[in-house]
Amino acid sequence: MANEPEFLRYAWGQVKPVFETEAFAEFTVAYRDTVLSEVESGHELPGYGPADVGLTPAEFRELQGQVATFDIVAPRLAILFELVDRGLNGGDVGTNSDKQEAACAPFPDALDRDRGLAPTMLPQGYVPDDAQSAIDGLTEFHGFSGGLPSIYRCLGQWPSYLDTVWRDLEPVFESAEFKAAVSSSERLKTEFVERVAYQPQLSASVLSDVGFSNATIEDVQDLFASFNTGPVRTVIPALPLYATTVNADGKRDRP
Repeated sequence: MANEPEFLRYAWGQVKPVFETEAFAEFTVAYRDTVLSEVESGHELPGYGPADVGLTPAEFRELQGQVATFDIVAPRLAILFELVDRGLNGGDVGTNSDKQEAACAPFPDALDRDRGLAPTMLPQGYVPDDAQSAIDGLTEFHGFSGGLPSIYRCLGQWPSYLDTVWRDLEPVFESAEFKAAVSSSERLKTEFVERVAYQPQLSASVLSDVGFSNATIEDVQDLFASFNTGPVRTVIPALPLYATTVNADGKRDRP
């Protein structure tokens, strides 16, 4: 998106109000719980301490904090990509608007406060030798091409953790329960986007009216259509699983 800074500013201005509601806060909790509940119906997820993954307490604390940030971000990314893709490409947004108070009530200040640390990452294209086997397996599973997403550039900083968690979670990711988690989270995402009380103005006609060129509009339409149907469909639901393994997962209980 850095290649289209004007569109980025415009798009964020359009979608930001969706993320400022109590309804979205409820979605973040439901998303996490949906993914984990589906997986836990058939698997006991591992839980690690520093010694289990060959890290010092300080290293493990840093890992916990950064993974917590990805746990916070997961439902936000899921909705962001869906909202923008639908808005750009003629999908349904707000067609069944929620009339409940939460649809317009403010996001609760306490949710996710004081969780997470700023992520740091490996340089693009660099993988430590002792993380290569895990990265190769994850690349094949998710179907990556052209580089790793930020979560794996982050986890690659701790190869002993990444190697252990991939070995333990590979059968989980390949299971029917994880496939059900992906499907259930997709349904939850669809329901939320179709019920939002605010409709971001991202259609091609609106973008043209506010001054974006046809080339820019077509580029971002193609970008979000391909991105939203690519590896993110399995990467984002995987984030709460990683958080759970280091006791960095957030709230799951629903109202």
